[in-house]
Amino acid sequence: MSEDFYEILGVSRDATEDEIEQAYREAVRKYHPDVSDAPDAEDKFKKAQKAREVLTDEEMRQRYDQLGHERFVEAEKRGAGGGGQRGGDPFGGGGPFGDMQDIFDQFFGGGGGSRNRPQRGSDLRTELTIDLETAYNGAEKELTVNRPEACSDCDGRGHPPGTDSQTCPECNGRGQTTTVRQTAFGRMQQRATCRRCEGEGTLYEETCSTCRGDGVVRNQATLSVEIPDGIRDGQTLRMDGEGAPGERGARNGDLLVDIAIEDHPEFDRDGDDLIRHEAISFPQAVFGDTMEVETLDGTVEFDLPKGTQSGETFRLSGKGMPRLRRRGHGDLYVQVQIVTPESMNKEQREALEAFAEAGGEDVEVDQGFFDKLRNSFQS
Repeated sequence: MSEDFYEILGVSRDATEDEIEQAYREAVRKYHPDVSDAPDAEDKFKKAQKAREVLTDEEMRQRYDQLGHERFVEAEKRGAGGGGQRGGDPFGGGGPFGDMQDIFDQFFGGGGGSRNRPQRGSDLRTELTIDLETAYNGAEKELTVNRPEACSDCDGRGHPPGTDSQTCPECNGRGQTTTVRQTAFGRMQQRATCRRCEGEGTLYEETCSTCRGDGVVRNQATLSVEIPDGIRDGQTLRMDGEGAPGERGARNGDLLVDIAIEDHPEFDRDGDDLIRHEAISFPQAVFGDTMEVETLDGTVEFDLPKGTQSGETFRLSGKGMPRLRRRGHGDLYVQVQIVTPESMNKEQREALEAFAEAGGEDVEVDQGFFDKLRNSFQS
């Protein structure tokens, strides 16, 4: 039995959508053709793309779980499993209703239905890693992707211009073949895309040597993607028409860009809010102070109150991340930690000893007083 979609991504069958997305991003980092030289990397990358496509779509995942991997793939090959189309035929995949779509096509003039029309190109997926500053300010970034494109030598036709051609004898130029069969509803006709001419109705005596008749080649493209301010880790940008080319002039698919945001050395992010840790001295904590704090938009001042305790958190309103496609910003939370000096001069030491005596503390100064004081501040 072939490897199923859950095994491809390494997730359990009850995995959440977030877990599936995370597993997919890990697969991209490992197998993307731009970063891996392994001979099977591209194949594994495509499998991961397909697995994610199915398992993050509620209807397709339910159908996949019901049918199992083998029957789902077989149904997809017959055009009933979805093949990336959302909301596929609910009666596909065999059983007493397996021919229902063909019957509908005959009654209502479907002529084989949408499956005989030139298909829109597939969506492609890639990942772009940015830093937190870019997520804060927004930017235009260049992105390099390896993708299929229409062959420039034959303009995507699969044959050189001016090549001699003939009408396809299999379908007589209609691009479709018709078969007649007996069903429970009587004698019915079924139409399908001609396999010999692949729906074109024409056969050509020569194929393009560049694309070998496929009409498609794989090229490296450099694109500009607009990063909106406030974007979050794991969100996806859609670039219309930058995916795989469609069949016989149909529109291209889209390029989906998954955003990964690097960890920042000074800020933690929680949605639209930011968290920052600041060290303060014991005198600052006791007497208060006007502090300068770095934000992603420059330095700001805030008043540290008297008697501040180690671990206390203060909120700076509107100093967090921009709210994606909305007005305003989140908040910046500053958590302070009192830092105990590791060494002091004589005057500092005498002053601190006097402080301890004035407070009635009976301690052995030479035997761990500063360690004890440090622990009391951090507790």
